[in-house]
Amino acid sequence: MEDKVQGLLDALAELREKVNVNAVFGEPVTAAGRTVIPVARVGYRFEMGMWQAAGSGEQAAEADVGADVEETGGDGSGGMRAVPLAIVEVTEEGTRVKPIVDEQKVILAAGLLASWIAFWVAWTITKILAGRPSRRP
Repeated sequence: MEDKVQGLLDALAELREKVNVNAVFGEPVTAAGRTVIPVARVGYRFEMGMWQAAGSGEQAAEADVGADVEETGGDGSGGMRAVPLAIVEVTEEGTRVKPIVDEQKVILAAGLLASWIAFWVAWTITKILAGRPSRRP
């Protein structure tokens, strides 16, 4: 069991070395008196589970043991994610931070806002029209 835990810790240490901004975006670049530095948010997560099951009867007979048999096991998963945030541009005139905008998120937010507005306008119109008396003779 200890060797499995040590293997997991070794894998985590190796992943920490690989998951960084340089692995995703590269080193800062200097050209024509200008240095561009990429800025990103890098994260990773892990999930691990362990289980232990006890058996008797046929399992004990198959193991050629008269007592109960215990089984142990485990599994795990993980993932990593890197999100570009900005570019830092360093020149002789000064330093500027240029944020990176995800157009898909902006379009999705605009679509959701338009849908929300359309719903409330339609709801308001139906409430106004429902309260009016009919003009038919």
